[in-house]
Amino acid sequence: MSRAWNFSAGPAALPEAVLKRAQAEMLDWNGTGASVMELSHRGKHFMQLAAKAEERLRGLLGVPAGYKVLFLQGGATQHFAQIPMNLAAEGDSADYIVTGHWGEKAVREAAPYINARVAGTSEAAHYLDLPPRESWTLDPRASYIHYTPNETIHGVEFHTVPDVGDVPLIADMSSNILSEPVDVAKFGLIYAGAQKNIGPSGLVVMIIRDDLLARKGRPMAKIFRYAEHATNDSMLNTPNTWGWYLAGLTFEWLEAQGGLVTMGERNARKAKTLYDTIDGSGGFYRSPVAVHARSRMNVPFTLHDSALDAVFLAEAEAARLLALKGHKAVGGMRASLYNAVPQEAVDVLVNFMRDFAAKHG
Repeated sequence: MSRAWNFSAGPAALPEAVLKRAQAEMLDWNGTGASVMELSHRGKHFMQLAAKAEERLRGLLGVPAGYKVLFLQGGATQHFAQIPMNLAAEGDSADYIVTGHWGEKAVREAAPYINARVAGTSEAAHYLDLPPRESWTLDPRASYIHYTPNETIHGVEFHTVPDVGDVPLIADMSSNILSEPVDVAKFGLIYAGAQKNIGPSGLVVMIIRDDLLARKGRPMAKIFRYAEHATNDSMLNTPNTWGWYLAGLTFEWLEAQGGLVTMGERNARKAKTLYDTIDGSGGFYRSPVAVHARSRMNVPFTLHDSALDAVFLAEAEAARLLALKGHKAVGGMRASLYNAVPQEAVDVLVNFMRDFAAKHG
């Protein structure tokens, strides 16, 4: 079997070593005589696995005391609504910084539960840049400030954590978590869908400060309340045991690679390789995003003649380069360079792009 180079935006590539280990352990995990998916989540074996996964994640990110780590379900989109349910009371407001599709969606899903104010946006720039910090109109009485550090569709990324004062900062890190070191202490809450840098879809990892867990929020069923999940070690209901297991393997793999400093260096190098190829193509390829806002994880680009798009994608797939079609909202191409995408894959891609430009230029 020959594996292709996978540039999917999500569900995305997983480390090959993780997949091979999961394959080897599929029928008999840890000497139990059963698959990890067949074991009780409340049994000692899975409880040990869960605790070790959390320990590894805390170590990788340097999670300080005073934060809980939750392994939840529902996808990040569910938590667009669940966050205001938990962190705000009736009549409260929250500030949202909108830099693309997912920021827009976060506002829409929060709106039934809170006065979701757009306090900063780059919509006028078609989400190809970031709104300058001085343009934000933040309310010091807001329940929280929400932003998306990396927008997968438009390919823009904050390369520093914005200073927002004392209001809790909440980040949807679905597409850039674990891609480089981050100071968790600057955030009140970090959450991420797993399917880009953590593991398979269906799992959400959340890191939430204790004082935010203590907020009463609004009346709701226990299953929606983060404090209940924290009290029950993320096992208030049956969790996504397979996703949790694969996340733990990915955390272990990241440790073996040298941790997040090493991953940050690798990801910067991969992104530079691709952007240099785009910028050096004499206009055959173009990056529409402002240079200072370019994402390391998701690189959208266009061809000088959109009539070549279908040809590019067909030839790329024939060359075993997968999932390069851009999102329907923006068109063009997109290469996602998450942790599991190696430098070799990017090198193969840019060689293909150079050959394609020479052939069709």
